[in-house]
Amino acid sequence: MEKTSPPLLGCNKPHLEKLTLGVTRILESSPGVTEVTILEKVPAERHMISSWEQKNNCMMPEDLKNFYLMTNGFHMTWNVKLDDHTIPLGIMAINSISKLTQLNQSSMYSLPNAPTLADLEDDIHEAGEDQPEKPHFDSRSVIFELDSCSGNGKVCLVYKTGKPALAQDTEIWFLDRALYWHFLTDTFTAYYRLLITHLGLPQWQYAFTSYGISPQAKPKRPEGLSKQGCF
Repeated sequence: MEKTSPPLLGCNKPHLEKLTLGVTRILESSPGVTEVTILEKVPAERHMISSWEQKNNCMMPEDLKNFYLMTNGFHMTWNVKLDDHTIPLGIMAINSISKLTQLNQSSMYSLPNAPTLADLEDDIHEAGEDQPEKPHFDSRSVIFELDSCSGNGKVCLVYKTGKPALAQDTEIWFLDRALYWHFLTDTFTAYYRLLITHLGLPQWQYAFTSYGISPQAKPKRPEGLSKQGCF
């Protein structure tokens, strides 16, 4: 069972300050922002990582291991106050090890008579000159969900060479609601910096697609955000 502590308002501990790259201070000092909350999670134990690797026949990237040894998952939210109403806005989340599960047909946006993941392979275009090869839904790739993006898509840890999967063969991709792939970063650390930089704003991952973020999801970002790495 996963162990969590009560939610923290702000960042009262040095390791949480380091984990969030100081973003809580910036949010709390921004006009209209309220209820900056972190659900503190205990660090994962090394045997949990080893068990995950053995179960999935995949070696976890070193930076992701270091993240889980600091905190077994991540969940931070913040709200905004408009007139007399408090509205949830930002959500920054990384699944715990137990929820770092392989993507399959049952976890997709299934509808009656919907195409299977295998059917979608015919629609996947190969890499262009300036784009890496997209993940495959068959055995050529092994895909794990890092974040469900509040139903706006899925951020995934992708092993590009199938099983047995090596740590150096991973990339981070965004799978949108139409089941198209969009490259984000080649390391988990780089992705985590993107997550913090974009403050968990709704649909921020769509900034890395050809169609971009919807106009309704473009609130002004607070200034002064740190972009330094933490692990």
